Amino acid sequence: MNHGITIALSKGRILEEALPLFAGAGIVPLEDPDQSRKLIIASSHPGLRFLIIRASDVPTYVTWGAADLGIAGKDVLMEQEGLDLYEPLDLKIGVCRMAVAEAADLAAHDAPQRWERVRIATKYPNITRRHFQARGVQTEIIKLYGSMELAPLVGLADRIVDLVSSGRTLRENGLVEVEQIAPISSRLVVNRAAMKRKLRPIETLIEALEAQVHP
Repeated sequence: MNHGITIALSKGRILEEALPLFAGAGIVPLEDPDQSRKLIIASSHPGLRFLIIRASDVPTYVTWGAADLGIAGKDVLMEQEGLDLYEPLDLKIGVCRMAVAEAADLAAHDAPQRWERVRIATKYPNITRRHFQARGVQTEIIKLYGSMELAPLVGLADRIVDLVSSGRTLRENGLVEVEQIAPISSRLVVNRAAMKRKLRPIETLIEALEAQVHP
């Protein structure tokens, strides 16, 4: 792995859950990404470095070859259209689900299978549009960047599409999950050109990580 491998990661849950996988494969960042202000961090493996960037930017950096590999949530990959990436490994981290939720009092007498038109608040407009188009449901989509649970409470939208893990945040805001769109986890993605140019070191890295995921 001394051929110059660059891996794009994002801070937060993915980073926290990915670092033990890399450590198990013998790869450790030389600085704590959560404490360092550096955006490029060397690792214990000569020639292998980490880029610390926004989660939504990981597929872009990998697609355009600024990073050879990256770790991205399936939600990010599904939302961004036109990506040309190799996706060799489900890392089984960042596990949650993409779901539709609504106020509990509405859900008590609602039937998703009878929906004909819905107004949805979400930060995933492409996923939402494709999901409801496939069901023949007309959608009015309001894009938000945070606090999805607030939208139904103030009448901005009847329903939301968002990531759900334990469901606690929904419950605390009087919402319930009424439909699952897709299971979500974090995936290792690889630039296709890099896979050809650096085949052996990238394959070695994939195999080392796979051994951590499937011991």
